[in-house]
Amino acid sequence: MKRTDYIGWDEYFMGIAMFSAERSKDNSTQVGACIVNAENKIVAVGYNGMPTGCNDDEMPWEREGDSVLDTKYPFVCHAELNAILNRNSASLDGCTLYVTLFPCNECAKAIIQSGIKKVVYNCNKYKGSESVTASQFLFDRCGVETVQYIKSNKEINISL
Repeated sequence: MKRTDYIGWDEYFMGIAMFSAERSKDNSTQVGACIVNAENKIVAVGYNGMPTGCNDDEMPWEREGDSVLDTKYPFVCHAELNAILNRNSASLDGCTLYVTLFPCNECAKAIIQSGIKKVVYNCNKYKGSESVTASQFLFDRCGVETVQYIKSNKEINISL
């Protein structure tokens, strides 16, 4: 008889997004993303970090500074954009994005342009901000479904 206590697809893919976030070197916010096609195959993962080729030891990671150039904000690539740019598939049309934090408006544009049709997010800690409001506005107008991830009551035990 087969096991019945296995995790569902949402737990699996959000778990991969959460695990990917652990690669981030950002000291305040770690974000991970996992893009899945209609056949439940992973076509991309990403996390927030500096662009390829930048020595992240030489880059600013602060949230505040004398100038915006002294902060991480003009330099860090978000998890969603990293996943989109590093995909292993030619097309993301109709895919679902699992992401640990609701996307900003800049990532929303990339998500829409890439053809992703559903965003499953773990938390929306910036809800009500102009960026998130703009994201939701864009998603609503462009037919991208947004769903908050609901953790199951299932305890996950991993033994290797």
